[in-house]
Amino acid sequence: MSRNKFPPKPKYDPDTGPVYLYGIHTVRAALDNPLRERKVLLATPNALARLTEGGASLAGLKPVETTPRELDKLLGAEAVHQGVALEVEPVSRFGLKDIARMRLVVVLDQLTDPHNVGAILRTACAFGADAVITTSRHSPRETGVMAKAASGALDLVPLIEVRNLGDAIETLKERGLTVMGFDSEAASPLKPRTDDVPMAIVLGSEGKGLRLRTRELCDEMVRLEMPGPIKSLNVSNAAAIALFAATAGRP
Repeated sequence: MSRNKFPPKPKYDPDTGPVYLYGIHTVRAALDNPLRERKVLLATPNALARLTEGGASLAGLKPVETTPRELDKLLGAEAVHQGVALEVEPVSRFGLKDIARMRLVVVLDQLTDPHNVGAILRTACAFGADAVITTSRHSPRETGVMAKAASGALDLVPLIEVRNLGDAIETLKERGLTVMGFDSEAASPLKPRTDDVPMAIVLGSEGKGLRLRTRELCDEMVRLEMPGPIKSLNVSNAAAIALFAATAGRP
């Protein structure tokens, strides 16, 4: 591993600068993803040992030795980097036609918080979702924050970006998926599914929820029934409950 005095830009802006992924699980998943274009791997000796012990391929990269302090300067002191960062190109986005088999899909209607999108990707991966669909506008840029929240799922679950969400939902219905939208004012409460019907779960933005056109296209609208004093949940927590309920009856 070469040892360079790492000279980052004075103030790195994750919203406009290069894409840095960080954290052992996140970087390992990116290294193992053949569709991911990787540029520079920065790692402390201990972090590099953890990566290679876990079976990660360095994919022809020559690691640059760094220190936790240097990574803090690059990524910000709040980044939990675990001694490793990987500069990459944004993950390859898929189209609906690229996914041959669709039995469980998560659709995000203009979610903008990278923490929430990352957490939903992680949950979608855990429940075996075939894809996550986002809008090309009003959705977050890929950043280390999103990738860290996803804990590797950004490189494991196809992320589909669409210009027209209504058209995408119509396509899902044509392919045999039942589209279930979530709204706190919906008449019907969410109940665990007892069937094995292919399902698309549609979640709205953090503030406004589902747009009117999106709600109109859903086959079913449901709400989360919460008997406690708090009547709303973070959208990523709601996604976990929705995915559990949607898959409860599957073999």
